[in-house]
Amino acid sequence: MSSLHGLLSGLPWWGEVVACLALALGLGYWGCRLYVWTLVTVLALVFLGFPAWLIGLVAVVMVVFNLPALRQRLVSRQVMSLLKAMKLLPVISETEKIALEAGTTWVDGELFSGKPDFNKLMTEPYQKLNEKEQRFLDNQCEQLCRMMDDYKTYEEGDLPVEVWEYLKKERFFGLIIPESYGGLGFSALCHSEVVGKLGTCSIPLAISAMVPNSLGPAELLVHYGTEAQKNYYLPRLARGEEIPCFGLTEVHAGSDAGSMQSTAVLFKGDDGKLYLRLNWRKRYITLGAISTVIGLAVKLHDPEQLLGKGTDLGITCILVPSSTKGVVLGRRHDPLGVPFFNCPIEGHDVVVSIDQIIGGLNGAGQGWQMLMESLAAGRSISLPA
Repeated sequence: MSSLHGLLSGLPWWGEVVACLALALGLGYWGCRLYVWTLVTVLALVFLGFPAWLIGLVAVVMVVFNLPALRQRLVSRQVMSLLKAMKLLPVISETEKIALEAGTTWVDGELFSGKPDFNKLMTEPYQKLNEKEQRFLDNQCEQLCRMMDDYKTYEEGDLPVEVWEYLKKERFFGLIIPESYGGLGFSALCHSEVVGKLGTCSIPLAISAMVPNSLGPAELLVHYGTEAQKNYYLPRLARGEEIPCFGLTEVHAGSDAGSMQSTAVLFKGDDGKLYLRLNWRKRYITLGAISTVIGLAVKLHDPEQLLGKGTDLGITCILVPSSTKGVVLGRRHDPLGVPFFNCPIEGHDVVVSIDQIIGGLNGAGQGWQMLMESLAAGRSISLPA
């Protein structure tokens, strides 16, 4: 110790600063506990010749912070009381609360911890494909890849007609739709494997097959739709009779649904029934130009309080047939030269029945929760695949 003290005391002041910084960086890199920092700090003060009263003061302060009972009583409670009195604590909104409570982190929590437990990751009981799923991967997916000419797709700007027909015939658009509604009812793992396989032969093909099985009408209908909505739309989506798209991204709002400006205004028609008047401008909507049904996220307003729930009901997801008067399917965006359909869509005074709200009246104002719970399908399954 005396030799170390002599070495440190022999350094110029800037050398002592560099040595302390190097030590602090080392402790931080190894993620040392607070008691280790305390011990090292006190020893450093001793070695550097600081007066005993200062060393004692630092030791007392560090003891307080190292003992949870003392820290909570003497520090944490006082700081929290002060922050509350000054109204500096942020308040979690209802939308943020929903986002935080939607889903779990699973192994993502380990990966993003900065110090993942690889033993835990490697021993996780990962799901395996069942026989039907493996057969689909070995046959239909292989056949589809054999049919693709990616160079020709880029030259012509679209998938071949026979590929579109095969996608519909073999229910590639119904991977996640339950078998009871005409879909394939595959697992999330199979969904990922199929998209990954198609991506090996053609990215435009993978994207075109991915989107109907990601965030969109099918995903939302399976979880939240009324029985009438499921019985009508899901079989048609599974067979490819309906081509879906989902309108979320806008000129001034991406995945930040809270910033969207698209609106739905509730009103009573001359026939005494309730309707929605929709206005929106969405962009970068995959499959938009060829869609036949739009899943639309808007902010729902009820100025006459016809539902008795206030005037602003919040984000709501609505099904809109693309053929509805006032719907405009725009020309394709082409920022990267990748030939999948990615288009703007607009709606000007589009009128639909209130029954088109996903989930019916119970779904009014529940769109944020639907989006938070369903966006994960695209973000953690489709896109990584």
